[in-house]
Amino acid sequence: MKNYSSENIRNIALLGHGGCGKTTFLEAALVATGAISRMGKVEDGNTVSDFDKIEIEKGYSISMSIVPVEYNKVKINFLDTPGVFDFVGEVNSAVRAAEAAAIFVDASSGIQVGTEKAWSVCQKFGVPRFFVINKTDKDNVDLDSVIEALKEKFGTSVVTLDDEDALMEAIAETDEELMEKYFEGEAFTDEEFNSGLMNGIASGDICPVMTCSAIKGDGVKEVLDNCLKYVPKAGGEVQTEDGETVAYGDGPMAAFVFKTIADPFLGKISLVKVIRGKITPAMAAYNTNANKEEKLGSVFFLRGKTQGEAPEVKSGDIVALAKLQFTQTGDTLCEKAAQVKFPKIEFPQATLFTAVEPKAKGDDAKVAAGIAKLKEEDPSFTYERNVETKQTLLGTQGDLQAGVLLAKLKDRYGADIETVPQKVAYRETIKGTSDVQGKHKKQTGGSGQYGDVYIKFSPSQEEFEFADETVGGCVPKQFIPAVEKGLRECMEKGPLAGCKCQNIKAVLYYGSFHAVDSDEMSFKIAASLAFKKGIVAAKPCLLEPIMHLEITVPDDYVGSVMGEMSTRRGRILGMDPLPGGGQKLIAEAPQAELFDYALGLRSMTQGRGSFVMNFDRYEELPKMLADKVIAEHQAEEDK
Repeated sequence: MKNYSSENIRNIALLGHGGCGKTTFLEAALVATGAISRMGKVEDGNTVSDFDKIEIEKGYSISMSIVPVEYNKVKINFLDTPGVFDFVGEVNSAVRAAEAAAIFVDASSGIQVGTEKAWSVCQKFGVPRFFVINKTDKDNVDLDSVIEALKEKFGTSVVTLDDEDALMEAIAETDEELMEKYFEGEAFTDEEFNSGLMNGIASGDICPVMTCSAIKGDGVKEVLDNCLKYVPKAGGEVQTEDGETVAYGDGPMAAFVFKTIADPFLGKISLVKVIRGKITPAMAAYNTNANKEEKLGSVFFLRGKTQGEAPEVKSGDIVALAKLQFTQTGDTLCEKAAQVKFPKIEFPQATLFTAVEPKAKGDDAKVAAGIAKLKEEDPSFTYERNVETKQTLLGTQGDLQAGVLLAKLKDRYGADIETVPQKVAYRETIKGTSDVQGKHKKQTGGSGQYGDVYIKFSPSQEEFEFADETVGGCVPKQFIPAVEKGLRECMEKGPLAGCKCQNIKAVLYYGSFHAVDSDEMSFKIAASLAFKKGIVAAKPCLLEPIMHLEITVPDDYVGSVMGEMSTRRGRILGMDPLPGGGQKLIAEAPQAELFDYALGLRSMTQGRGSFVMNFDRYEELPKMLADKVIAEHQAEEDK
């Protein structure tokens, strides 16, 4: 593959609902430009951009892939992204490396959820965009109605390139002088028209609509022509974390890693957008995130899984670097003498958590190694141990992403894990007071053990509060810390269901000791005996975690989402209208009722709803539910 300078490079992310034909379009574009001789098919598993074994099995994209198309002395780096909502992290990575996005629309289906989500992503990150209405060859397609629907949904910025009146109006709205000229009925000069159109597209104020039938090859070259003509060239400026700007072009090398591929055979491959300067094999690069120097090895272009030699890669282009030691997705590579750091990629918060454990005992190390590799490839998921429930939780955007991760883990790394019911990290506390004695006395011949404490227990606003109110040395001062330590250790496991305790005050006010047999361990044991008696006598109860939710939904679904929340023992606290339509619902509900909320909300809103959730506080668990939790714990203890 040839080397190209930035004025002859276009970087375009392909977005849109699953099944709208993004992957097929790339096949058609490669055939049209002579890169391949025949089109592959998604259903046959032989396309250039869907090459992963699991993608072939499932019949849809799960990872972003790069497919460069060389056309009329210009290189268009297409970044093909999954249309499945679970893999939005891949979309965010692709958009970060692109100067524009092509939102594909199935002509027979019209606007779908994925269309709306793609538009929202472009708006959020300020990416110029255009629509490609694909599958125009299908029966009963009404192209005009699809275009009108796009205009109605996304505004007057949506225009077809052959509608001169609409184009003139859209161009006029990008500039005050042009607007004045337009209202006075004056015609734009060719220069004003072309520059106004280009500026409008670059700013996102104009969104052109193109059409094609990728499966038949109709209109594909016209789309490519328009990409060359209207898509912004690779260039401009990129802001650093410090608020400075780095301009594309010549200068000290600076590049951004926007994607990592964990290839089981080739090892780690880092996909890099060159911002400034150039990259060559064997050059030294400094990672400003890891504060480590990397020695670059193989440098190559990718087209799907096919590699092409890259002796030199210039500003604006995208390249693959093999086996970098310290570098991760979101890192910056640059020359050590001219250090910069670009902002990390923004990934969405995980919303579905699945409890998992290895199927085979002793596979923990294998699972951990596999997860670390997958985490390099997909930073959008989480994998964390909950110390209270002693469960490992896989956090994803949905069940499809979770399923793919488990499949990759088994297929690539031989680590088989299974899902198990998720537990709630309940807490225990007291509602009343108690006054108890804890006495530990043991005589075994020779020196024995003796510790004796009197402790009052009561509720507290603090997690744990300890006070020493003894007088006269009834408990020697050197043993007081042992009493407190014994109580704190007991706080980790309450008497009701073995849960961590909180909001308890303990006052040591009296005790006794033995001059020979008393020691720290004896008083520590005495304190634990007092704790177990005292908590049971002070009206103990279970607490459950209450979560705070911010739920974003279109207006049409507000009623059903609000009603459904009450079935989860939740309540709506407030509602705020969003700019551009929709509502943000503020709600709270017990965590136990929200394990599947990501799936429930998606089903209720046809994928249009989203939410973020954070822990808020603990509240008393209703007695009927508490009795069930306690009984289950007792049954486990009796096993």
